[in-house]
Amino acid sequence: MVGPLLRSLYSATKRCISSSSSPQRLNPYFSPRATPFSRAFSTAAATSAAAASSPSVDPSRLRNVAVIAHVDHGKTTLMDRLLRQCGADIPHERAMDSITLERERGITIASKVTSVAWKDNELNIVDTPGHADFGGEVERVVGMVEGAVLLVDAGEGPLAQTKFVLAKALKYGLRPILLLNKVDRPSVSEERCNEVESLVFDLFASLGATEEQLDFPVLYASAKEGWTSTSFTKDPPAGARDMSQLLDTILGHVPPPNVSLDAPFQMMVSMMERDFYLGRILTGRVSSGIVRAGDKVHGIRSTESGVQKIEEGKVLKLMKKKGTSMAIIDTAGAGDIISMAGLASPSIGHTVANMEVMNPLPTIELDPPTISMTFGVNDSPLAGRDGTHLTGGRIGDRLMAEAETNLAINVLPGLSDSFEVQGRGELQLGILIENMRREGFELSVSPPKVMYKTENGQKLEPLEEVTIEVNEEHVGLIMEALTHRRAEIVDMGPVPGDIGRTRLSLTCPSRGLVGYRSVFSSDTRGTGFMHRAFLTYAKHRGPLGNVRKGVLVSMGFGTITAHALMSLEARGTLFVSPGMEAYDGMIIGEHSRDSDLDVNPVRTKELSNMRSACKDENVKLSPPRLMTLEEAIGYVASDELIEVTPKVIRLRKKYLDVNKRKSMSKRPKE
Repeated sequence: MVGPLLRSLYSATKRCISSSSSPQRLNPYFSPRATPFSRAFSTAAATSAAAASSPSVDPSRLRNVAVIAHVDHGKTTLMDRLLRQCGADIPHERAMDSITLERERGITIASKVTSVAWKDNELNIVDTPGHADFGGEVERVVGMVEGAVLLVDAGEGPLAQTKFVLAKALKYGLRPILLLNKVDRPSVSEERCNEVESLVFDLFASLGATEEQLDFPVLYASAKEGWTSTSFTKDPPAGARDMSQLLDTILGHVPPPNVSLDAPFQMMVSMMERDFYLGRILTGRVSSGIVRAGDKVHGIRSTESGVQKIEEGKVLKLMKKKGTSMAIIDTAGAGDIISMAGLASPSIGHTVANMEVMNPLPTIELDPPTISMTFGVNDSPLAGRDGTHLTGGRIGDRLMAEAETNLAINVLPGLSDSFEVQGRGELQLGILIENMRREGFELSVSPPKVMYKTENGQKLEPLEEVTIEVNEEHVGLIMEALTHRRAEIVDMGPVPGDIGRTRLSLTCPSRGLVGYRSVFSSDTRGTGFMHRAFLTYAKHRGPLGNVRKGVLVSMGFGTITAHALMSLEARGTLFVSPGMEAYDGMIIGEHSRDSDLDVNPVRTKELSNMRSACKDENVKLSPPRLMTLEEAIGYVASDELIEVTPKVIRLRKKYLDVNKRKSMSKRPKE
């Protein structure tokens, strides 16, 4: 019995020894995990000397590039084709849009990093949002890269957000590559591409580009069909219908990171996310040195009083996004973009470095927010029916956590469990409210307020650059509406290659554009498009014209009846339908006149021998106007609030009591 047991133990031990001594196949980009003995003697100099010859940390084989463009010019589709070209597994279209709201709305909300291998080099590619409201995502990642692919729709040309993202890229000294997308469209000709190229060159020059930046390569592409070309074509040969031309241009035009492997390890945190098992995951570009799993590091930041040490810890895991999946790595060198777990306190803008380093990297500079909204506890009579997070403490914790991961949002505590949230626009704050609503929060939200400045005793307000493209028959209506909103026309002309369309370029105060997008869609019958981007602060242009009618306000509590709505239809447009709940001070519709009107939507039919309740079934009402969250944010006035719950979005007056509203209306408005 003992003999067979000893023989089995001996054979198992022999197999283990033989397998451990056999040569292993090395990954060309990542070195094998260092042994505990090698890590025990790893100072910064010794580690860099040992790994300098390793291809895994060779900066000359790295290229860091961002894809920047105006909204809907094809960034995420281009990322799909690049990933597929380099052999990554794409589970679905728009693979980089991993957030649920991104897939639902077809927009990019947050920047994402991935890496692909191409011709013995590694390309770290950053996908960025195109909406002006998410410009902070572009600002915080543009410092991680050495190059940028400027994507421009060959039909539309450079628009408002193109100017914004290009200005940020040129400010950091990047050398962009111009990629004219959607050249396969019938309306796009070679003459049109030459015209767009000239417009982009003029945009470079107006933004103060250097001679080196003005010498940008131009490529032509159809991201939808998955090909790029160095010369204009609509149908490339069968052997050239891929993205190799763009990848080769990136290798030749974008310089490798200019970093030092011999210096101590330092990394600027540019992104942050939370994992249920690993805790806080910090993502950033390694500025210098080498880091290995198990190294001791600390988080530091600059304060007014000097350098503050945030936390000491150990690198538990090093990770890197490869394609659409996260891969665990053992070593990362300067110039690479990686993720690490092990520290619980550092956040975006902080520096993670070796223990001996006490000089933090320069912090990320962001443009200031332009609008603010007040988030508070839901105190309506119907509060607590739908949500699970109701208190001011829960709301405050959630907002503070959001401010940690999104530097473009500022949260300031207010009075009586309220918080002032500052951001870039309605869409950005609307996405935050929608996420909180889906997480089970109930809250009341004030209308957006523009953040003014005062310089030399003069009141300044934020101006936005607006680009509008509409059919000719809608130009007069749009110009009249924007005149009431204090807009000024800069340029106006026909759209090249599109007969019957007119393009308007305007400057308009941010307060005048609040809530205008839904009005614009209605006025143009859904055929126009409007894009906006922050321009500058300028002198206050005076009060706005009449941009909204009054509202119908409920003065009863209970279930809304068809009998009551039948007589209210002639008063205006209704926002509710029979069977919904109403309470005193709730807004149930828009009045046909400029003044507010108190109505009773819960009035029931008085029954008698001649009148029966079943007659209500014959009442025919017009479909109500049901508002989305973004429409509600743009609709409410200064004396109104939005009641947000996981199931319902309601509009209400700030003061529910009618007598209180009348007394407050006599006060001067803000």
